[in-house]
Amino acid sequence: MKTRLMTVAALLASTVSAHAVGLDRSGQPVGILFQQGNHAELSFGFTKPSLSGAELIGTSTGNVGDNFRVWSGGVKVDLGEKWSFSLSTDEPYGADTFYEGDPATTLLGGVGATVDSYAVTALARYKFNDNWSVHGGLRYQEVSAVVTIDGLAFNDQPGGAPAGIGSYEGRFGSDGDVGAVIGASYEIPAIALRVSLTYSTSTTHDLPTSEVFVPNVIALGGDFPLGTQRSVAGATTEVETPESINLDFQTGIAPNTLLFGTLRWADYDTTEVAPDVFSSPTAVGAPLTDLETGFDFSIGVGRRFNEKWSGSVSAGFTTVGDDSLVSPLGPNNGSRFIAVGAKYDVNESFAVAGGVRYTLLGSATAAPGDEPAAEFEDASALSAGLRFEYKF
Repeated sequence: MKTRLMTVAALLASTVSAHAVGLDRSGQPVGILFQQGNHAELSFGFTKPSLSGAELIGTSTGNVGDNFRVWSGGVKVDLGEKWSFSLSTDEPYGADTFYEGDPATTLLGGVGATVDSYAVTALARYKFNDNWSVHGGLRYQEVSAVVTIDGLAFNDQPGGAPAGIGSYEGRFGSDGDVGAVIGASYEIPAIALRVSLTYSTSTTHDLPTSEVFVPNVIALGGDFPLGTQRSVAGATTEVETPESINLDFQTGIAPNTLLFGTLRWADYDTTEVAPDVFSSPTAVGAPLTDLETGFDFSIGVGRRFNEKWSGSVSAGFTTVGDDSLVSPLGPNNGSRFIAVGAKYDVNESFAVAGGVRYTLLGSATAAPGDEPAAEFEDASALSAGLRFEYKF
């Protein structure tokens, strides 16, 4: 029973997702490698944000956080007593933000960002003995995005900023790259103790780029007539995803009871989207993005009630720095969450797990060009997830 409990916490913790550091969606877990025996899994998650703000001119932004879905899956097999192998897929990064207000009457109407990604990770694990093991492999991932900018805040209005940008649309097609994953673990099976450290390298993507920039004449010093479209197609924009470190731990604290937690660091300071037109000196002269390096931390307790049912409760937070001025494309500053989950073992081979998570998003000021445009308070997100696992 203790062996079966060792996987419950990780199973329940990963069935739901919500806002996290930077563009993180999945947290790039490697827990499938530590499942007992040959194992297959498939997970689905849904998040409904409530992210409304008040613009400084008195208008409401409405709910700027779009609902989103995530999924993941994988297979792990043992190759003898020492070696095991896993192949998994997930959606590591994402964003779904859009301000539906009229660009002619609101500060941020028409501002939005959609980021999509997927990754395939192949890992191998080698056990030196019952206590020590190492793991590593390769991760192939693709990213793509669409960003739009509009509204009075970008068109030289009093209280708006930065003055005179005008409207903009950038479409960044998908491009893939391969990164490395390497880690090590220490275990004491008798007390269900495991501490695992995993490092993932960054990846670099040359995204096919199409830009349409309708500048305000003030922004270009009169070089272009007001309303002239300046567009570039066939260009590329280099984007680097963050390198990261994941620390996962668990230990038995009582019969059929497990304490577990995670700590994740992601270096988003190096993730910059600076397309040619938008970031040129004759246009805005700055990157589209303003992401900060941060940490995700969670801790929880899992409990096996009987041969069929297990449950867990966990809590955590995200921190991304002290500056309350943020990009309108991500109008929150850190988060706190609580999650509960349950697992039902249908039989020795098949199990179903589910969970819900409530996230409080940190208050922040949407400030394009560091000039306040809208205040966001009391934002939240509700997530739910479902996971199926099969042992063979």
